[in-house]
Amino acid sequence: MRFKAYILVFTISLISCDAKSQNGIQVNIPTAEAETEYIWRTIQDINFFEKNNYQISLPKGAYIDILKSRAKENKLSDSDYSNLKTFIKDSVYRKSDYEQGYHKIENQRSLINTMISLLSQSERNWDFKVFDTYQINLTLYGPGGSYNPDEGSILIHTTPKGKFKQYDNPANTIIHEITHIGIEKSIINKYQVPHTLKERIVDKFVFLNFHTSYLPNYRIQDMGEKRIDQYLKTKIDLNNLDSFVKKVMKSN
Repeated sequence: MRFKAYILVFTISLISCDAKSQNGIQVNIPTAEAETEYIWRTIQDINFFEKNNYQISLPKGAYIDILKSRAKENKLSDSDYSNLKTFIKDSVYRKSDYEQGYHKIENQRSLINTMISLLSQSERNWDFKVFDTYQINLTLYGPGGSYNPDEGSILIHTTPKGKFKQYDNPANTIIHEITHIGIEKSIINKYQVPHTLKERIVDKFVFLNFHTSYLPNYRIQDMGEKRIDQYLKTKIDLNNLDSFVKKVMKSN
């Protein structure tokens, strides 16, 4: 009986570990400190964002306007950051502001995990980097979203009402960013692919893989970069993405 109990506990343990290892995404509500850091970096880069016509989100109020002005004059100080931390913690941050966005992503967990599983199982003539778990970090601020290919983390913009930029279903954006992570080293860095072509490659990759069965609302951005289109017409073509991108970049 004791031996059977041990087997049962061991089996349950294995099931739990297996379930955890297949948990494709971990959705995270930021702390006040984490949001302060991101707001600070956004303000520091305000000249870049405005020069390139980025639509950025920041807390409202005269204090933020003052920090933006100081950033444009390169006059931000450590005391400004310290005061910002207090301002965000005491007057801005509310955990509840992230809950609708959080639940909206959680509702798509099964769909997202299915697509991650398909990406990890696909056979290609090049390497697509897949993480066991992707950290999906929410924010109310900044220009939109970003990804970290070294950590497998994604920063995604939401609103207190659970809205997301570009798509009502956040699965579209999350798979887009996961694709960025997957091809960053083996394709983008390898061939020094410029930004607009990179976005086109990612869009074609996601569209060909998932538009028909999983992401019917996914759209390919019109950024004026279409050199790769002649090579990527079916899902099977993605198996040779490496050689196609190499050919396109050599034709520059």
